[in-house]
Amino acid sequence: MIVDTHNDLLAELVHREAEERPFARYWRPELDAGGVGLQVCAVYAADGAGDALRFGLTQVAAYHRLLAESPDVVPVLSAADLDRDGLQVMLSVEGAEVFAGAPQLAYAYWGLGARMFALTWNHRNPFADGLGVEDGRGLSPLGRDLVDILAGLGAMLDLSHASPQTFEDVLAAVPGATVLVSHACCRAVYETPRNLSDDQLRAIAARGGVVGMMALPLTVDPGEPTIERLVDHVDHAVEVMGIEHVGLGGDFIRQLARAKGMSELRGALFPPGMAPDAAIEELEGPAGYPSLVAALERRGYTGDRLEAILSENWLRVFRDALPSASERAPLAS
Repeated sequence: MIVDTHNDLLAELVHREAEERPFARYWRPELDAGGVGLQVCAVYAADGAGDALRFGLTQVAAYHRLLAESPDVVPVLSAADLDRDGLQVMLSVEGAEVFAGAPQLAYAYWGLGARMFALTWNHRNPFADGLGVEDGRGLSPLGRDLVDILAGLGAMLDLSHASPQTFEDVLAAVPGATVLVSHACCRAVYETPRNLSDDQLRAIAARGGVVGMMALPLTVDPGEPTIERLVDHVDHAVEVMGIEHVGLGGDFIRQLARAKGMSELRGALFPPGMAPDAAIEELEGPAGYPSLVAALERRGYTGDRLEAILSENWLRVFRDALPSASERAPLAS
């Protein structure tokens, strides 16, 4: 079983909303072929195009349509759901642009099923700065309000796109909250602002969190976009953090980019000339995960060590962070 903590498939489902059963046609076969047992599905509306509030909610609607049309798919709302049979999905938020400047909307997204929240994509928003901002100022006062609400709900805080100052501010603001990085790689292996420094890796490990290794050329190495190079990142993360803090967060966008006919992805920090559908060789989507598993085994990751990276580390974090089936997470302070 593989747990993958980042996929933008909801944006494709919105694009295909007029089609019949788009999840079953376009994404379920990919996930099944790759052995994905739990997929985190992100709500993303931070590229500056259109109405973020509306586009965010249309993705939430696509998520609930997915569930309505797939009775064997399990929404993960509590720790008990992790033990239910079937493909499991969890709703996440990638960028607080979807809150339209109103931190109290976090309660609504929690009620709609979101359990993991990233305050930023690469831009500045009313709450915090993303890593594409040159003069990153970290959390705003409004952002501190939002972080307090999310921590009170028991939400998992995702620092994937946070500026260095936002990263530090969130860790300091809510010392008891669950923090993680759903999709990134290691700056010591390939230098890009999108990757994490060794100090950031250690900071996540110190909080008991996990970093999901991201399978895009942008973070792996545009000059060598191979599975073996991705495993170099895994090796480094394991060395710096310990194997119990390393997982997978694919962020596969080739299928979405081609479905929407994207010619560019504004603000994504892609190097010049990189196409939006750029992908790792033999790991273009979730169906390629068996190739990654084979590469990890060649590097000596077998048995419990392999399972830790593929699923168990993320499942440990989720079991600790999610409400139990018998408790209702707070909806108001």
